[in-house]
Amino acid sequence: MAPGNRAKPVRAQSSDSQYSLMEFMQEFPDDGACLEWLWRNRYSEDGEHAYCSNCEVERVFRRYQTSQQRQSWTCVSCGHHLHPTAGTIFHKSSTSLHLWFYAMYLMTSTRCGISAKQLERELGVTYKTAWRMAKLIREELMVQDDNPLSGEVEVDETYVGGRRRGTKRGRPSEDSHKTPVLGMVERSGQVTAVTVQNARAQTLMPHVRERILPESIVYTDELKSYNGLNRSGYQHRRIHHAEKVYVSGTVHTNTIEGFWSLVKRGISGVYHSVSSKHLQGYLNEYAFRYNHRNKMQQQFRTLLFRSTLSA
Repeated sequence: MAPGNRAKPVRAQSSDSQYSLMEFMQEFPDDGACLEWLWRNRYSEDGEHAYCSNCEVERVFRRYQTSQQRQSWTCVSCGHHLHPTAGTIFHKSSTSLHLWFYAMYLMTSTRCGISAKQLERELGVTYKTAWRMAKLIREELMVQDDNPLSGEVEVDETYVGGRRRGTKRGRPSEDSHKTPVLGMVERSGQVTAVTVQNARAQTLMPHVRERILPESIVYTDELKSYNGLNRSGYQHRRIHHAEKVYVSGTVHTNTIEGFWSLVKRGISGVYHSVSSKHLQGYLNEYAFRYNHRNKMQQQFRTLLFRSTLSA
């Protein structure tokens, strides 16, 4: 390549960034590039051949310019159409694919989240459109997986939301505006967080048994709801926060409490308040970023590939 045609660097080699905005814009410069990416990753690896459900064999497909907003690829043998956005969160959306991809980039390039109001300013869309896009990305693409946790696992509950109406032994009462949340994190591994109705044993233990493999070492505080962990086949270790003890050798819940800190500071600083109806979506978002914390580019790639799956 001649020196005059050499692509300019998009970031300094000393930068900690793994995938900069300029790199995103080089890879996805416009709506057509985004649609082509979907076509190749959903239907056609080589961009030309795809399986035709009408012919029931692999055929050559061509993209013909039409008046429709979302362009399709057409089987040259029978005329069957394939739409790369069909069945995805982009289906029937009048918003540019380029803006959808950019929204996913923005939501994965921040540690504490980005508000719908900020998305509105960045994308140049209405607030209603920005809020809907963020909601779909959280609830459809950032959904938490069900991979089991094992080894050393910390379990803790917390309360997120409105003002506290009263306490019972330092915890919100049953009529509190706060929403109880259960979190489980594998040390040096992944985290999962789910909203629950209450912090009683019959509510928490089914989640623990579903996500944590038997014989794992489970660390909790002194909440009585965890009393049945040993009977369920786990090695249970407690840290007694009521006695002002927070670390005793390897016994602590500091990892999950660090995650709670990220969630609460992010919600209060970026979103200000979150209703219990939508809280699970925000938990998905923070858990997704935590689980991909060392691979920013992989966060964006993961969302892209999840978007290719039919809803």
